[in-house]
Amino acid sequence: MGVCEKYYPKEAAAPSIKTEVVPGPVSKRQLEELSGRFDTRPAYFLADYDKSLGNYIADVDGNVFLDLYAQIASIALGYNNPKLMEVLSTPEFKSSIVNRPAMGNFPQKELSTIIGNILKVAPKGQTHVWSGLSGADANELAIKAACMYYMEKKRGGPKVEFSKEELTSVMENHAPGSPNLAVLSFKRAFHGRLFASGSCTCSKPIHKLDFPAFDWPHAEFPYYSYPQDPNADVNREEDDRCLKIVEDLIATWKIPIAALLIEPIQSEGGDNHASKYFLQKLRDITLKHGIVYIIDEVQTGVGATGKMWCHEYAEIEPACDLVTFSKKFQSAGYFFHDEEFIPNKPYRQFNTWCGDPARMIIAGAIGQEIQENNLLDQVNRVGDYLFSKLEALQTRYPQFFARLRGKGRGTFIAWDLPDGASRDLLLKKLRSSGCNVGGCSDQSVRLRPSLSFEEKHVDIFVNVLEECVSTL
Repeated sequence: MGVCEKYYPKEAAAPSIKTEVVPGPVSKRQLEELSGRFDTRPAYFLADYDKSLGNYIADVDGNVFLDLYAQIASIALGYNNPKLMEVLSTPEFKSSIVNRPAMGNFPQKELSTIIGNILKVAPKGQTHVWSGLSGADANELAIKAACMYYMEKKRGGPKVEFSKEELTSVMENHAPGSPNLAVLSFKRAFHGRLFASGSCTCSKPIHKLDFPAFDWPHAEFPYYSYPQDPNADVNREEDDRCLKIVEDLIATWKIPIAALLIEPIQSEGGDNHASKYFLQKLRDITLKHGIVYIIDEVQTGVGATGKMWCHEYAEIEPACDLVTFSKKFQSAGYFFHDEEFIPNKPYRQFNTWCGDPARMIIAGAIGQEIQENNLLDQVNRVGDYLFSKLEALQTRYPQFFARLRGKGRGTFIAWDLPDGASRDLLLKKLRSSGCNVGGCSDQSVRLRPSLSFEEKHVDIFVNVLEECVSTL
């Protein structure tokens, strides 16, 4: 029995579109009503989650879509997963919801077990976790941890007390208490829409217009030629070009760089992959300069690439310092292994809730389901099958499948269309034909199905895709 049949014996056999256009009339009417109290301008349609199941999302018009976007890459096991539903009835979950512990001051008695379950699927080499509330929050917290760690090293270690000058100047947002430090990130990166994470984000102007940002550097992220095997030499040259830029920025930036933040695959920025060589060389550079190395696995983490954590493909040695997570884990935070990332004083890395134990319980259950059902094996098998089907379409329609990428990376697959207009038209056609698919960057299509996606879903999607592409 396949995992989809196990989880979802009543899952739809195929998409079903009942309206002439999407969104349909009910969606349009209810979205218009909702717009009086909520910004509905980005909405594709109004979802009916009670009727969504497995790999299919339903809307209020009765349309049922095969979902390859999964709440912007955030659904790990499919809609209304029965194993996760069972978690909702446990005393620990109910207590976490009703009592919402302020975990820093009043941790519940189950917290050690809750954290232990998350750490069972931690990235290799990581032994601790610090919890947050969202992907952007995870990156904000990691940046804060990196800066405190960096300054502690400069100060002489955790036992060195803060100076009087530090304690007074920080209240005026001045150095040395508020030091001038930078975080190096990459062009086309997306790390969130808050202040530190927004300063590291460099994918689209709309993500960060009108709010103050730190004057922090953005290096070049490699832009590879595909397919990769015949372009190995030119791609290595691209890696080395970008690595030199990183080194030059570290050497010349106007203030010290405390941390380097990178996605192993830039997702929002266009599904740009970093090679094993590039990620390891960055580790070498960060060690050489005493810079904290942060891997952002918010979108790439929790199995979609065929490993629990995408950067594990790079076998980075020694392990990177911090790994942030959210989305498919339904929780958020960062992993680390060096206990010196725990601040030297309480209340430095702190807020009222210090995460959400209810969501942490769900994260542990998701990790357990992935392990017990060998879902990483399935993702790799299905991803290979899907990629081969897309390669066949690329042969027939090369103009609409440029830079097909993600081979050997599970179902984390993307390709480019000639321009943004043709990409947007394809996404619209797909949705009207029963497949919910997302885009990224200006002209890319990205696939983000759940881990329960199977070959039968691939066949449905590829048939719909070919019909839509043939009419562009």
